[in-house]
Amino acid sequence: MLTSMARFVAKSAQHALPLFKLLRKETTFEWTEECEGALQHLKRALSEPPVLTRPVEGEKLYLYLAVASEAISAVLIRETEQGQKPVYFVSRALQGPELRYLQIEKIALAVIMAARKLRYYFLAHSIIIRTDQPVKQLLARPDMVGRMLKWSLELAKFDISFESRKALKAQVLADFVAEMTTSTTSEKNKWTIFVDGSSNSQGSGAGIILENGDGVLIEVSLGLSFPTTNNQAEYEAFLVGLRLAEDMGAEEIRIFTDSQLVASQVSGEYQTKEERLLEYLNLIRAKLAKFKETEVKHVPREHNARADVLSKLASTRRKKAGNQSLIQETLTKPSIEKTAEVMHICDVDEQSWMSPVYNFLKSNTLPVDAKEATKIRKRACSYVLLDDKLYRRGFSIPLLKCVKEARVEFILQEIHEGINGQHIGGRSLARKALRARYYWPTMQNDARDHVLKCDKCQRHGDMHLAPANELKTLISPWPFAWWGMDILGPFPTAARQVKYLIVAVDYFTKWIEAEPLAKISASNILRFFKRDVLARFGIPQVVVTDNGTQFTNKKFQEFLAAIGTTQHFTSVEHPQTNGQAEAANRVLLRGLKRRMGASKGNWTEELHNVLWSYRTTPHSTTGETPFRLTYGTEAVIPVGIGEPSSRIEYPLEEDINDELLREELDLVEELRTGASLREATLKQKIAARHDRRVIKREFEVRSLVLRRNQKDSREGKLAANWEGPYRVRAKTENGAYHLEDLYGKEIPRTLQIPPRRRAYTTEECLGTGRNLKNSKSSTEALNANVHARRGNTPCEPHRRLVQARQSTQLAMGCSMPRGKIQTKKLSSTLVWEPAKHSGSSTNCSGTVLMIRDIKKQP
Repeated sequence: MLTSMARFVAKSAQHALPLFKLLRKETTFEWTEECEGALQHLKRALSEPPVLTRPVEGEKLYLYLAVASEAISAVLIRETEQGQKPVYFVSRALQGPELRYLQIEKIALAVIMAARKLRYYFLAHSIIIRTDQPVKQLLARPDMVGRMLKWSLELAKFDISFESRKALKAQVLADFVAEMTTSTTSEKNKWTIFVDGSSNSQGSGAGIILENGDGVLIEVSLGLSFPTTNNQAEYEAFLVGLRLAEDMGAEEIRIFTDSQLVASQVSGEYQTKEERLLEYLNLIRAKLAKFKETEVKHVPREHNARADVLSKLASTRRKKAGNQSLIQETLTKPSIEKTAEVMHICDVDEQSWMSPVYNFLKSNTLPVDAKEATKIRKRACSYVLLDDKLYRRGFSIPLLKCVKEARVEFILQEIHEGINGQHIGGRSLARKALRARYYWPTMQNDARDHVLKCDKCQRHGDMHLAPANELKTLISPWPFAWWGMDILGPFPTAARQVKYLIVAVDYFTKWIEAEPLAKISASNILRFFKRDVLARFGIPQVVVTDNGTQFTNKKFQEFLAAIGTTQHFTSVEHPQTNGQAEAANRVLLRGLKRRMGASKGNWTEELHNVLWSYRTTPHSTTGETPFRLTYGTEAVIPVGIGEPSSRIEYPLEEDINDELLREELDLVEELRTGASLREATLKQKIAARHDRRVIKREFEVRSLVLRRNQKDSREGKLAANWEGPYRVRAKTENGAYHLEDLYGKEIPRTLQIPPRRRAYTTEECLGTGRNLKNSKSSTEALNANVHARRGNTPCEPHRRLVQARQSTQLAMGCSMPRGKIQTKKLSSTLVWEPAKHSGSSTNCSGTVLMIRDIKKQP
């Protein structure tokens, strides 16, 4: 019951400690006066005010903290016209290692406990923590580790701010914080500082120790990387101690130093005549004026031994060790060194994404819109200002430097392709930038876009293995209507110097015709087509070939057009378009390999045996032999002679045999129809299995693409996988594309998607590339290093500074109806300016022109 009613009782865990201890298993049950007092106090607390109130939506709530030796408590209140009203009390007893926490750590734990138990209040309201303890400074320190870092990150998601404790307007709050106040008021902001400086032949250093009444101890060993005297080192240690005390929110300080000169000069007992020491003294007195109470004392060296050890440690040469028990810092310039009197320019400009958060943390500036202001307050919880620079609190890394948009490209480019870069992927690039301690909101998208537009990453990108389109099946309407033709070879030179094989296959019956050739010329191809295809099987409807010069020959194409035969070409680098011919090639090649012995030059003699075997073997797609689908009956094979079958042993009479053959011819139509249906069914199953692996890749007309590179043998393994870019001119229904280069010249034949990928470039100024001229290749044009803004409005006078990456003459500009481009060289770069328009036309298409022959920038 006590646990369920704890929200109504202030510091319930602290007052109920005697009861909790009594309920422990290892404790003998003995009701003491302390237990009776705790019970009576809880009864009074439940029977008397205050009455808890409910906060209003959007209202600011205030959190007060109380810490005892064995318990921590917190109360959430709201301020109304009637006064301060409690909303919720939370408390709990400290256990195990928590009992040994420092006082300031217990206060931070109280904040964490309140944030966890009152999570919904913390998420829905702005929370103001009123405390005189330096909790804010402790949680904002950049060198936090362990549980303090974990707590700081946990609180970062809430809209929490800190302010000093004000006058208490309610008796319940006065009672709540009374015990906390009496125990900590005298020591809360009193700090003791021990300082010492050291200068010797090896170097200079300073040792500083800060300690307060709560047991917080800070030790600093500071190396001085500039030449100093021993007195200057003492003053530097003094100044660093004052800065640290100021950062910790100290109000009263006592400083001990073993330097009689420094202590006397600071206290005013000695005069300071040396000009440099006088500058130090003036700076120290200005710092001391910021504290409520200060005391400077001289102590013997033996009473300042620890600071003396730290200063000597800092003044000695550091060894580059992997493991160190003490982290040493270095001061690079004297504290009295004046900075140049220049106008301070903040690293956060008005247009930066950091500006709202930076302005809020810097000067508490918020937009007029209440919703936007609330959003910025919550965002600001994850950021901190250090040395006027904005940092984000990270989960994997404590502090990440916030980067404005203008520096993003430099960071990504340096990591991706700098001296330490290897063109990693987008996700790895974003993670590496994060591990380098940088942050901006669009890291992953920017890294992905940077990799997509990287020229080398595109050209050496991986090949696509998954199909891009559904499988399109080809079925011939009747026998010998569709033929596929291809060249197979070269083979070992045989008789009559033949080393190639011309192959033709019928799409319906799968019948193959093949002839060895010594030379694969257009005339030989035409002669084979006339003799082995036309003369035997009639004029076909369609002939499918690849893009070889033998098939694209003008005479061959004119002959096909004259007989009414349509010629279809396969897509470039996509032999699957003529898959039937490729399958026939595979069958013939496999049969020849298996029949050949050591004498490979006799392959022409074995060719007819392989063809005979293939024509009399049932095909997997039709279920019938090509011979039967062609002639209507089965052929007699040699095995029927060696081991006579019934067809040989019991031959039919000639008249009966002729009659049965005629009947077979009458029924062959049904046979062919059944074979065609079986083939269509099988191809549907194959297409369904193929389509499960499809990853759609489609390109719109006018988009830029790369195609598979014809690798140069001289480049070997280092050759690029892709070349281009090209522009999509048109696309067909079957997933093939017609391309053109960047000058508008059409690329012959179509291309399928698998050997192609999208090209990402920067055609600036709304450029279309139609006017790219004076270039040896389209790749050279788009490899120009163009730096321009994207999406300029038509006809604003463009000025671009272009740097070239290769020693070629370059010229760049925008295409204007009537105008000239003026160029002039400036050392290693080229500045171009479009001339003024003549006449009334002001239409500027912004087309990027070619640029060549600029010296490389050193």
